[in-house]
Amino acid sequence: MNLDLSELSLLAPIFRELFKGYHISRREPELYTQLSNLQDAYRALFRALGFELVCDTRGFYYLVPEQMGAQVNKTAQRLALFTFILVEHLADQGRDPLAVLDGGSLGRDELPALLDKYRDLFVQAEVISQEELEEKVMRRLTQLGFAAEESGIYRFLPPMHRFLDVCLAVQQDRDLAAALHSDLPLPAPVLADDDDAGAAVPEVSLDEAFDEDAALARAIAEEQELQA
Repeated sequence: MNLDLSELSLLAPIFRELFKGYHISRREPELYTQLSNLQDAYRALFRALGFELVCDTRGFYYLVPEQMGAQVNKTAQRLALFTFILVEHLADQGRDPLAVLDGGSLGRDELPALLDKYRDLFVQAEVISQEELEEKVMRRLTQLGFAAEESGIYRFLPPMHRFLDVCLAVQQDRDLAAALHSDLPLPAPVLADDDDAGAAVPEVSLDEAFDEDAALARAIAEEQELQA
């Protein structure tokens, strides 16, 4: 395929955002529209650079390295854990997790109760205070395009489905195990130890966090195959 780079007038900002892990959705109409209109050209270009441009039918784009292994970094692990916690918390309150995580919102004033209720899990994620919850989780969600924050209200955006899909898969496995009276119930998410928590992208396993078939890396790989 012959690429006409003159057509890719927003290549610089698009690549900059995608390369840092940001998810471009309809919230960025100019970038999203060009990606949609010139999807084949952008996909070919990113493939030549060693990336796969993934278009999720729910309305967002992101990049996946073509040689991605079965490990994910600490940030992705922490965000997946937070999503799992939030799904269970909302269900316990009688609220529909899908309604909240699919375009709904969560107030900043709800974070203290969430932290107290799941403190043991948050400690494993190296989150021990509300300030750390906001810094390591909520701020990263907004930086990567999973959520938007305004006046203390976090509104979840379509890319949250990447983590929500994993959480729902885990719950389905748990329901199946319960239905079969399994003696080996699936564990709650547990973060693996990280000897270098300050590294930009430390690689740690999700084996203790999710069933292998529902691991985030596997979910991403399967989604990539479906979009191919």
